[in-house]
Amino acid sequence: MWQRYHARPMSLDVLVWSDDAHARGLPAEAAAHHPYGIAATIRRGLACVLGQGVVTTAAALADDDEGLPSERLAAADVLVWWAHEGHAALSDAAAERVCEHVLGGLGLIVLHSGHNSKVFRRLMGTSCDLNWREGDDRELLWTVATAHPIAAGVPHPVELGPHEMYGEPFDIPAPDELVFVSSFTGGEVFRSGCCFVRGHGRIFFFSPGHETTGVLANEHVRRVIANAAVWARRPLARSEARRLGRPSSSAAGG
Repeated sequence: MWQRYHARPMSLDVLVWSDDAHARGLPAEAAAHHPYGIAATIRRGLACVLGQGVVTTAAALADDDEGLPSERLAAADVLVWWAHEGHAALSDAAAERVCEHVLGGLGLIVLHSGHNSKVFRRLMGTSCDLNWREGDDRELLWTVATAHPIAAGVPHPVELGPHEMYGEPFDIPAPDELVFVSSFTGGEVFRSGCCFVRGHGRIFFFSPGHETTGVLANEHVRRVIANAAVWARRPLARSEARRLGRPSSSAAGG
């Protein structure tokens, strides 16, 4: 069952979903960085930045209802999505359920290889394919929208150290707002921080998050994810969505 902490009225309610079954099955190199699982690392980062302003819940693919029951999605302000090996294992019904809630106002943060998830592909309406290379490239994260709230408090640039390379072309629609781009020692560049609006829901794709590095514990990466959670929560949109009821199941619309 879910574990919650930092309970406080009016706190930001964030559901952190991963496909790693709470650290079970992680390869040793990844488990060294995430001994309690990917979701636990992300939750810890949110708590470090937002303190008692956030309530977090961990869920995984192996949980009941694939960790994504409709009532939990309806209660959350934001869903943070990290996935790697389990894209195909997620049922179409669960993916569609998540998309419907996003269209209804649930904020969505998609990290790293979550670009290949059923949820993100449905919401983008494209393949979301990209070029990639796993090696020892140094990644620099550059802010291109310095006034955007997701970039608040984030230095320019952020050196992320050795990290899996993601490169263009990235098959997504043009972002509504581009906040970050990344460059790599191999010469590649990538749109690494992209904002979208679908229906009543705000979506932020952020590419850092490779499981065999400690990048999710980087203080600046934590800041970006926390800022994105605050940005993605749209109280007015959520209250309006709840008043209107269940949204359309068409996930590709804008």
